[in-house]
Amino acid sequence: MVITMELSEILEGLSYNEKRLLLALDARGGKARVSDLVSAGDFSLEVEVMGAASWLDSKGLAVLTERSERLFVLSSDALELPERTAVKAISAAGGKMSMEALADAMPGGADKIAVGWLRRKNLAAIEKDGGSKVLVLTDAGRSVLDSEMPDEALIRRLSAGPVPEAEADMAIIKDLKGRQGMVSEKVVVERSVELTAEGVAAARSGLKLKPQVADVTDRMIQSGEWKDLDIRKYDIQAFAPVAVPAKKHPLTRLGAQVRRLFTDMGFAEMSSEYVQPAFWNLDVLYTPQDHPARDLQDTFYLEHPSSIRIDDDAFVEKIRQIHENGGETGSTGWGGTWSRERAEAALLRTHSTVSSVKYIAEHPDAPRKAFSISRIFRKESIDATHLPEFTQIEGIIMDEHADFDMLITVIREFYARMGFDQIRIRPAYFPYTEPSLELEVFFNGKWMELGGAGIFRPEVLEPLGVKIPVLAWGFGFERLAMLKWNIKDIRELYISDLDVLRGNTVL
Repeated sequence: MVITMELSEILEGLSYNEKRLLLALDARGGKARVSDLVSAGDFSLEVEVMGAASWLDSKGLAVLTERSERLFVLSSDALELPERTAVKAISAAGGKMSMEALADAMPGGADKIAVGWLRRKNLAAIEKDGGSKVLVLTDAGRSVLDSEMPDEALIRRLSAGPVPEAEADMAIIKDLKGRQGMVSEKVVVERSVELTAEGVAAARSGLKLKPQVADVTDRMIQSGEWKDLDIRKYDIQAFAPVAVPAKKHPLTRLGAQVRRLFTDMGFAEMSSEYVQPAFWNLDVLYTPQDHPARDLQDTFYLEHPSSIRIDDDAFVEKIRQIHENGGETGSTGWGGTWSRERAEAALLRTHSTVSSVKYIAEHPDAPRKAFSISRIFRKESIDATHLPEFTQIEGIIMDEHADFDMLITVIREFYARMGFDQIRIRPAYFPYTEPSLELEVFFNGKWMELGGAGIFRPEVLEPLGVKIPVLAWGFGFERLAMLKWNIKDIRELYISDLDVLRGNTVL
């Protein structure tokens, strides 16, 4: 037999199992089922056959085919249908039987099931007889006394063994499945391997089965064992699965990038707990106690604990005065009566600015620069750009020379380093900053808000003992990721799709 140069190269790279499979198939006329190869003793496991067959398929020496068939099997020991039992009982009673008598003849509630099927199949009618109801056989009911109903015929077939889907009435199968799982299904997969013309040539090329190794060890060399071994030649053209290196989740990498950016600019990292009293989350930030952000539809309040006590009475008094009359800031405050009880309500922090104001309280001396990447919680409706739990990039700068121009510069510098130069800044309102701004970027056909910023008001800083300007901002972390990777739906960031994660770039 003439062996081409290309086939010769393929033969040199065949594994031991590939050679075994070629010879076994040739001995069976070139085609065999995988299960038959195992049962005949040519191979111990189907996985050995499938592995070798897949490689031969990729090399053009064999074709691996797979055919699946759905079979239905009987799952119940009860072969007689309840309506058949009922028809017999009614017939024995003269074609007419009371409901109570049927219940006695079919205990355990089987009579109720039977009555339902009797009516559905029109085997019996329910009539009134005095003050009670009776079952009367119909013509259809009398006709089945000496004949087999279609579902009974199928049950008889199933009792003899599985029935293929092609030979079963699917309407009857559906009914039988509904009878407390009387019928179940299983899928049988039949795999077969057939040699191609090249495979036949390879099998008849004089293949010899010898123990084969892919790696030569020092022990083999020292013992001389290598002389009697078949050393497999590597086929660099053969199919190989894609090697996917371990990579961090994109959000983890983005967080590291943001953290490195701020630390390179001399910022310290700050943090705070998820659970906060409304005092630090809202009141210290000069948010009025009738502000919509405090409503249940916007904020997650806790039941356990329902409140968190603020121990610093002097500081609490300062905040009360700020809210009611402005304290010593020259402001008129919000007026009304400030409630300590509302301020001590426990909640999940609604913004990471709580980290900033706590950091300022602990470090009132200037200059200071700090940032945080913090999880926050709001009662948001889930859609393509909103989640009830998300992350904010928070930052502050305390400096006697800080001003609005510096704030704009920092914002533009941050986004420029993240790869975005085109942003839009517009005026905004926040209770705790003045002036205030919001920044947006054009994304997916519309302007998307990225966050807010501003300069803390005196009403926020005065109780903390700070007399110099403090710049503050809060940027959307997930929205930054959407921009960076052109993701249209924020929910995709938290769906662990392995194919997407594997395809994500390392840098």
